[in-house]
Amino acid sequence: MGVNSNRVEDFSSHETSIRIPSTNTISPPMEIHSVCLPPKKTTLQKLKHRLSEIFFPDDPLYRFKNQQWCKKLILALQFLFPILQWGPDYNLKLFRSDIISGLTIASLAIPQGISYAKLANLPPIVGLYSSFVPPLIYSILGSSRHLGVGPVSIASLVMGSMLGEAVSYSQDPILYLELAFTATFFAGLFQASLGLLRLGFIIDFLSKATLVGFMAGAAVIVSLQQLKGLLGIVHFTSKMQFIPVMSSVFNQRDESMRKPKLFWVSAAAPLTSVILSTLIVFCLKSKAHGISIIGHLPKGLNPPSSNMLSFNGPFLAVAIKTGLVTGILSLTEGIAVGRTFAALKNYQVDGNKEMMAIGFMNIAGSCTSCYVTTGSFSRSAVNYNAGAQSAVSNVVMASAVLVTLLFLMPLFYYTPNVILAAIIITAVIGLIDYQAAFRLWKVDKLDFLACSCSFFGVLFISVPLGLAIAVGVSVFKILLHVTRPNTVAMGNIPGTHIYQSLNRYREALRVSSFLILAVESPIYFANSTYLQERILRWIREEEEWIEANNESTLKCIILDMTAVTAIDTSGIDMVCELRKILEKQSLQLVLANPVGSVTEKLHQSKVLESFGLNGLYLTVGEAVADISALWKAQP
Repeated sequence: MGVNSNRVEDFSSHETSIRIPSTNTISPPMEIHSVCLPPKKTTLQKLKHRLSEIFFPDDPLYRFKNQQWCKKLILALQFLFPILQWGPDYNLKLFRSDIISGLTIASLAIPQGISYAKLANLPPIVGLYSSFVPPLIYSILGSSRHLGVGPVSIASLVMGSMLGEAVSYSQDPILYLELAFTATFFAGLFQASLGLLRLGFIIDFLSKATLVGFMAGAAVIVSLQQLKGLLGIVHFTSKMQFIPVMSSVFNQRDESMRKPKLFWVSAAAPLTSVILSTLIVFCLKSKAHGISIIGHLPKGLNPPSSNMLSFNGPFLAVAIKTGLVTGILSLTEGIAVGRTFAALKNYQVDGNKEMMAIGFMNIAGSCTSCYVTTGSFSRSAVNYNAGAQSAVSNVVMASAVLVTLLFLMPLFYYTPNVILAAIIITAVIGLIDYQAAFRLWKVDKLDFLACSCSFFGVLFISVPLGLAIAVGVSVFKILLHVTRPNTVAMGNIPGTHIYQSLNRYREALRVSSFLILAVESPIYFANSTYLQERILRWIREEEEWIEANNESTLKCIILDMTAVTAIDTSGIDMVCELRKILEKQSLQLVLANPVGSVTEKLHQSKVLESFGLNGLYLTVGEAVADISALWKAQP
């Protein structure tokens, strides 16, 4: 008779192991441990723990533990307004660095703001408005020291393309502005809600592969759209796809040749390009009638636009959809950029705080004539390299924009549109990351497929549909891994109690009369049928191999459940059904190392009772040793 050492023990049990002498030649004698159930918890306790892991993985309330109420109030204010956390330690030395970096990014923000507003089919002045109010709000609520806030090319492109499909700015500018501000409001509301409800994991569905392809496709589309300004074409298509744009260029090539063209490109100093080109056009204004210029820009602070927010009418759905898409994209870019530069300086950026900060600044922006803004990679890179020490650099930048709005607007009258097109092209061309796409091809073909779908979808179909297709491919990849999980046959590495994949480790050896299989995923309703069929196929293939090599008869199948992190009722039924099928074939099914939650569910469903005294082990090595000893002990 074998010794029963594998019963499921309650967590409070003091018995931990029983030593069993073994004559197994594969491994030396070893202890056979009991499998313990996890500590008993009520359903409410389990639900509370699960929700806390989903929504509060960073345990944001740990600072409040064992604190007096006045200290808790201070900590709460610092949590809501990060400026109160670093503000008391701010000094003149830090301010000097922030002034330099703030003025530096202002030199980039002013021409970019004008250019990106045109990219969104908005008046250029709206781009400057969007570079004034949002950075001030972010400096109070944001947790990044280096994030440069303002309009970005991707969100501008998406807003222009999505709203342009419903309303033309040239035909109905008031309605277009209403939709732009309303979409910005919904983008901010969505972003702030994600932060308040701690639902930031939603944006994780935009994988890196998806974004690489999307940004590359968007960069091509943006660049092609600038051909209107570069070539001086008046009658240009309003569509964003590759084929209509190129058709428009070739159809209007005679018109473009009759127009004087300028192409000053200065990626390193866009403000210098704007100043020089403006001066040249001003000096040659009597001879440069064919050059398209910005024209009049109104002076003054941001006018209120809350009266332009429209929450009814036939275009509300368009505004909501545009707000959600631009909100997700801008939020993803802002958080990614913030975390990138935070990692370089070894500090943490709170993702949920960033969502709330970006969301509230867009809500406020929608009421002050701003459109969607976020953390810009180009501004943040300039801000970082210029030596920014805190969010005060955004305040300095906003102050420089304020001076421009109040006093310098007439100077931009003669700025040629061609230079704005050149600035946009030099800004977005860096979004095409060939190296990242090549790495995706080498590492993961499905990721490369998502990247390609995103790229070609944006290029030939539309921006939102291209993005949706790429997200669909990413979701399909997740479903593929869930519904068709990996299973491997395992063998023993000689001289050890270690069991690893036979394909991966050539030194691993099959164990006579055992088939050891590892399942590398949770067992759910979506994959339980597949796993049962795949395990039975493993058994059939193993028996064919045994017959071909004249090995010992297969007697036992050990299922290594180390990587099975969860199981549902369909998975439990599959395990029970598999055991019955194998019993009819005179084969024993043994489970090894199920995690706590899986063990608990198997125990509560009474399935473990059907496995008998030797059906559950802590490790594969203990299962092989104990079962081999039992076989040898039998007459």
